[in-house]
Amino acid sequence: MAQGEVLEFEEYVRTRQDALLRSARRLVPDPVDAQDLLQTALARTYGRWEGIADKRLADAYLRRVMINTRTEWWRARKLEEVPTEQLPDACVDDSTEQHADRALLMDAMKVLAPKQRSVVVLRHWEQMSTEETAAALGMSAGTVKSTLHRALARLREELEARELDARALEREERERCAAA
Repeated sequence: MAQGEVLEFEEYVRTRQDALLRSARRLVPDPVDAQDLLQTALARTYGRWEGIADKRLADAYLRRVMINTRTEWWRARKLEEVPTEQLPDACVDDSTEQHADRALLMDAMKVLAPKQRSVVVLRHWEQMSTEETAAALGMSAGTVKSTLHRALARLREELEARELDARALEREERERCAAA
């Protein structure tokens, strides 16, 4: 950059820095971050100063640089770690219960008619819409809704019955152990 361009940039910054800082303060709430934002934008603009043909548009150019910089910072901060005084407890997911629930549900689905089972699988496991399910199974959307309603009611009954059976077995086991 030529010496005249450097002096012109310095003069521009001297005369416009208060207005530019106010613009930066509107973009970020923290005054220190606003100063950092302005300084970063000025540093980026300095390298492009010669390319700004109409210097009357320099404010607009700098504001755009500040907006882009703030957006970059925001994106980068979403991925940063945040320091805390106390570390969270390490949690190791034990998928045993999840697998058991899935196995129970798969077994309970055996009580459903094939058409009901197909509707439940497509709507809930495949997350298809009612219309998509109807098209896939060659039935109307109303039929899909009523079939799904009946199938879910039947599944609830089956799971409740199994829960009652499991409690009865546990109670019998406790009574047998207490008698022994």
